[in-house]
Amino acid sequence: MFGLSIDHIVILLLAGLFILGPERLPEAAHWAAQTLKRVRGFAAGTKAQLEAELGPEYQELRKPLQELQSLRMANPRAAVARYLLDDTPPVPGPPPTPPPAPAPVPLRANERPPFDPDAT
Repeated sequence: MFGLSIDHIVILLLAGLFILGPERLPEAAHWAAQTLKRVRGFAAGTKAQLEAELGPEYQELRKPLQELQSLRMANPRAAVARYLLDDTPPVPGPPPTPPPAPAPVPLRANERPPFDPDAT
């Protein structure tokens, strides 16, 4: 759920140590673990209750939510093409190449280069 690396956990533990002190840190960690366990239990109970009451309709309700979750990770161009234009995602290909710039024309003998007073 949360992508905590070892570095983040160490920083949180050090911050907790400085804020709470070494006496209260173990008690606070225990409280946080118990609270997280209760919240997960409530969420699992609510999910089980919804599945029991709604039956197969529960899966129909979850489908749009799963599509929204997949949109969160998709790139915008693919999402627009998929949901607005058609059902097939675009095939990635090489980006279009811009037209080549015109070749500079060499100056003739004793010709002054162009001067732009706004550019200087």
